[in-house]
Formats: sequence, C-alpha cells, structure tokens
Amino acid sequence: MQTRLEKDSLGERAIPADAYYGIQTHRAMENFPISGLKARPAYIEATVQVKKAAATVNSALKMLDAAIADAVTAACDEILNGKLIEWFVVDVYQAGAGTSHNMNANEVIANRAIELLGGQKGDYTIVHPNDHVNMSQSTNDVCPTAIRIAAVVLGKNLIASMRKMENAFMDKAAEFKKVLKSGRTHMQDAVPITLGQEFGAYAACIRKHCEGIERAIDSNRELGIGGTAVGTGLNAHPQYRSMMVQALSAQTGMDFRQADDYFEAMQSLRPFVDFSGSIRSLAQDLTRIANDLRLLSSGPKTGLAEINLPPLQPGSSIMPGKVNPVAAEMVNMVCFQVIGCDATILMAAQAGQLELNVMMPVVAYNLLYAVEILRNAIDILTTRCLEGITADETRCRSYAEASMSVVTVLNPYLGYAKAAEIAHEYLASGKTIRQIILDRGLMNEEQLDKLFDLQKMTEIH
Repeated sequence: MQTRLEKDSLGERAIPADAYYGIQTHRAMENFPISGLKARPAYIEATVQVKKAAATVNSALKMLDAAIADAVTAACDEILNGKLIEWFVVDVYQAGAGTSHNMNANEVIANRAIELLGGQKGDYTIVHPNDHVNMSQSTNDVCPTAIRIAAVVLGKNLIASMRKMENAFMDKAAEFKKVLKSGRTHMQDAVPITLGQEFGAYAACIRKHCEGIERAIDSNRELGIGGTAVGTGLNAHPQYRSMMVQALSAQTGMDFRQADDYFEAMQSLRPFVDFSGSIRSLAQDLTRIANDLRLLSSGPKTGLAEINLPPLQPGSSIMPGKVNPVAAEMVNMVCFQVIGCDATILMAAQAGQLELNVMMPVVAYNLLYAVEILRNAIDILTTRCLEGITADETRCRSYAEASMSVVTVLNPYLGYAKAAEIAHEYLASGKTIRQIILDRGLMNEEQLDKLFDLQKMTEIH
C-alpha cells in the first residue's frame, strides 16, 4: 500500500496515499477501535454545513483567502451531495467533545480542497485542516452546533411522518365511527365505545406529541457557533457569530438564531435532553398503541380479533397459515431502543464539567439515531399497517352486547348495589340482563329498550 507521511505535534504517521483523512483521524482510528459505529449521516452533513458556512463568512470578512474559501465550499458541496462520506471513519466512542470527529471533517475537506486547487493530498501548505477549514472555530462550538442543526433537520422529517400517522388514525376514526364494541378497563369488560373513538384517541395522542416535539425542536434552533473554545469567541471576528447564523439558515433552509448566552450554549446539553425526552415520551405512547393493535387483532379464533391488520409475511417457520402483527412488533422494539438512547443522553448530559460537556459524541449518535429509527418505524406502521386495517363489525358488536358492564346504566335507576346483583346473576345464570330485570319486575320492555340503546351509550353525555 502506498503511503504519505504526515506530521502533527506528537510526531509522524504513514497515511494511506489515497486517504482523504489525515494524521489526526488516523490516530483516532488507532486509539478507538471500539464499536465499528460511525457518525450518523445527518451529523456529518450538519458538520460540513458548519464548515461551508465558516469558509463563506471568513472569506466575506477578509479573514480567509477567497480561492481557498471557494475550494473549501466546493469540497463541502461534494460531501453534501453524497461524495467522500466513506472517509468519515472515526468511531462513535472517541475522544471527548468530538475533537476526532471535527478533525476528521477538517482533514477530508482540506484534502479535497487541495485537490481542487491542483495539489496532492497531504500538502497542507495549500489548504490546512486547522488554519483554514477550522478557522474561527473550535470543536467545542462546532459539535454542539452540528448536533442542533441535525436535530432540527431530522425533527422536521419526524414531524412530517407523525402528521401522516395522525391522519391515518383520523381516517380510521371516521371509517369506524359506527362500529360498536365493548370498552375495556383493567383488561376487563367495560361500557360500550366505538372503534372510531378508540382510533380518534390515538390520533389525538400523536397530535399532542407533535406539539411537544415541535417545542423541543425549537430549543435546538439557538446556535452557539462563534463561542470557539469556552464561549468568549476568541480568534473569531466580531461579526462572525451573527453572519454564521445567517449563513447556516440560508444553507439549510431552516430558521436558526444566535444563542443569548454563548457560555450556557457550550456548557449545557439541555436542548438535546429536551428533544430526546420528547421523543422518549412519544415512544412510550407508541409502544402502548402498538400493543393495543396487537391485542385488538389477536386471534384469529382464540383472541379478540376485533380488527384485522394487513398480512405482511408468514408468521411461523413451523405453523402453516400463521400471520403475526409484525409491524406493531417492530415498533415495540424500536421504541425500546429509543428509550435506551434517551437514558444514555440523560446520563451524558449531566456529566459535563465547568465550560464544556465532553460527552457530545455519544449524545450526537444516540439522539440522531433515535430520531431516525423512530421516524422509519412510524412510516412503516402508517403505510404498511394502519392504512390497511379493517374491522370485524359483527364480532365487535357481539362483545358489546355480551358485556356485563352495560348494567352501569342501571345505577341511576336501581342503585349500584342492585345493579351489581344483576351483574352477578348474569354471569352465574346464563340469562340475559334484560331477562333478569324483567323476571325481577324492576322495569318493563319499553323502559329497557330505551335504557339499553348501546349506540347511545357511546355518545358524549
């Protein structure tokens, strides 16, 4: 293998001649062969957006040579278009704060910019990773800014998927609005409800989670870029901060704003905890909803079987004809992972000291990974499951009619104790509730017809 020799403050290393990374990335690869997990694509893209904006702003401020700035922005654009991603090679579990990730980006961009200017990779007299690509920056403000940008971008996509799920539930709520069924509380029979009311509640739940997540996303729009090492902005032009926020907003099509306190923006990972907490909350409700879908579709002969989920694949390697609720099962597993990611983020966020939290690499991975897999799971559940659900109206109604909890409507007329007696006799005797009431002479047929209107029981009183 052909190599080139690179030097840093610790010495020299032979780097593969074709590699776009440099010596600091190489050292990180030597030091941290931990998991094989690499930075999420959204994090790489957001980091490159920061580098592109910095080159543009520093050039406009006459801090960076225009030709170098043009080469750097061109290299950034290539990466944003999907090229050179394979050279972002540093493990997720790396040096604290994300220095290895930041230098990986600086080196890849510098070496491609060098080529665009007619030089050979590794000739940092043309474009230097630190002096040019990292100008006016520190890992300490680049990484939290990149996480914020990626969170806003992915958060917008997540909200779009959630809105589609909300609409799918609303469509089913309308479709099932007259499907009468037994309600259930404590996993026991309860008073009647419609299947549409159940699905309408799922839609409302997703809508309210959208609102909470949107609020959490907004806290990530506040950028601390320009704080450099500790928040003071050392080595950056006085106009750099405001111009960077403007450039990043223009490049990404997202609205960002300056931090009101650059020290806090670098010390606290609060926005990431907020966002992670909001999707953890969504995950717990999605777990509940997925469990409901599995329960309502259980059977087909020995379960509730009130709804039918679209058959996606054979469900057993030994039992012919078996079909399982695989989309809902997948959602459960994704939600468990998201909750685990949130626990990691919470522990990492409280581990900062003084002017910096060095646990950002693991926060970046877990936050963006959680958003990505949750969005994908929502898309699959919506398109391959929710939209194709059908109801077994006959079965639903039979459960409603058989539920002893319909005696609840007797409370205002006979009292709780007398209604309970009737319920117990119903279970023990095999007689219908109507027959028991008639035998006891408690009501006549006309009164019972009016009282035991199951559809009316589901109406809001």
